[in-house]
Amino acid sequence: MSEPQHASTPSRRACLAWLAGALCPVAPAAATAAAALDDEALPAPALRLAREAAGPIDPQGWLVSEKLDGARALWDGHVLRFRSGLAVPAPAWFTARLPATPLDGELWMGRGSFEALCGAVRRQEPDDAEWRVLRYMVFDLPGAGGPFAQRAARLDALARQHGWPQLQAVAQHSLADRDALQAMLEAVVQDGGEGLMLQHAAAAWRPGRSGALLKLKPLHDAEAVVVGHVPGRGRHAGRLGALRVRCQDGTTFLIGTGFSDRQREHPPRLGAIVTYTHRGSTAAGVPRFASFLRERGF
Repeated sequence: MSEPQHASTPSRRACLAWLAGALCPVAPAAATAAAALDDEALPAPALRLAREAAGPIDPQGWLVSEKLDGARALWDGHVLRFRSGLAVPAPAWFTARLPATPLDGELWMGRGSFEALCGAVRRQEPDDAEWRVLRYMVFDLPGAGGPFAQRAARLDALARQHGWPQLQAVAQHSLADRDALQAMLEAVVQDGGEGLMLQHAAAAWRPGRSGALLKLKPLHDAEAVVVGHVPGRGRHAGRLGALRVRCQDGTTFLIGTGFSDRQREHPPRLGAIVTYTHRGSTAAGVPRFASFLRERGF
């Protein structure tokens, strides 16, 4: 749980909620592309979903790619949709360049550009200038037969044949061992990336969450001072909902996960120093996915 530090910049949490479909508007361009389809009648598309990688992984037999910090988008050959099933308000010229083949991928503007991307894809009237620097990075062929290694090769050939820079196949890598995997993870993160995706080369396309598709992200830890207690709601009513904490640089945010029942009933006092884990920071300097780890005992 983290708070936006600037009201003019959409928070990552707000962007993710919006991309999930809570507030997604349908632009005239998207409505035209949908060709009279009723947006409310469009079901959420079937997706392959990843699990968090647990522990060291031997990458042999897997294909590894960068985990892109973008907006998941499904192209069914006619309409570009968010994972919620609602149409993406993309310019007509953008969707007109996509092939008839169904695609699964991420709308992406580059590393560290999630907030800018969110602003671009949520506009009811799409901004051509923003969309011309946006890329559709595709990583699978939904519903296609064959193992993932074959689908990835077909996807790469399709993107090359199409010859449009804004449509790219996500690069897939075969790595020799755990050291190579760790080296790739560290290089991606050091350059501002979020982490890695591992797809089992022999996996068939099947919707749903699967151990054949894993996400691997670094976990950092840091310390902050408790400056407030936020009451809980629902099942946490009457006890701690979240800690308001302040980092050394003055950034304040909420930590709402990682607590045991006992810790929620007896939370760290004001002024206590706590350690939390996180997965990097937003452009505004707010830790991503902060989770309580422990209270410092001295």
